[in-house]
Amino acid sequence: MSPTHDEALAALFDAHVAAEFVAHDLDATMATMTAVPYVNHVPVLSGAYGRDAVRAFYGRDFIGRWPADLTIERVSRTVGQGRIVDEMVLRFTHDVAMPAILPGIAPTGKRVEIPFVAIVGTEGDKIAYEHIYWDNASLLAQVGVLDPAGLPVSGAEQVARLLDPSFPANPFAPQ
Repeated sequence: MSPTHDEALAALFDAHVAAEFVAHDLDATMATMTAVPYVNHVPVLSGAYGRDAVRAFYGRDFIGRWPADLTIERVSRTVGQGRIVDEMVLRFTHDVAMPAILPGIAPTGKRVEIPFVAIVGTEGDKIAYEHIYWDNASLLAQVGVLDPAGLPVSGAEQVARLLDPSFPANPFAPQ
């Protein structure tokens, strides 16, 4: 039995992520993408538009620029209408420069747990774009460059509540 269109799109994105994070293979990553792809890390505006620029971004700022202890846990996936939406938890120690998500921030050695959302659009059987979202205030607080005192900012508690809805709510948030 052949895979459905949605299953094929999900497998495409899985291959893309494996090329980026497991194989660290720039050519395999780019082979999953259209002739004119774009990548947008929304909170920090990193990424690129167009094949040559995306290739340069991946090669310079993304592939191989993640901590060795990085884990990615998928929380949910929705596939349909030519899109894949993955809700994930990323866990890592900030022990390397990470220009794609922490541009200009030197490694701090701090442990990070943070929800990420990837919205991936496709054209035919290739990835056309990636919109990547995360709570940048939480990330900056967890690496120790933003003091969350007095601000409506949380840290790794976001992951605890995402994975366990019975985790206590923010006592200062309206109930």
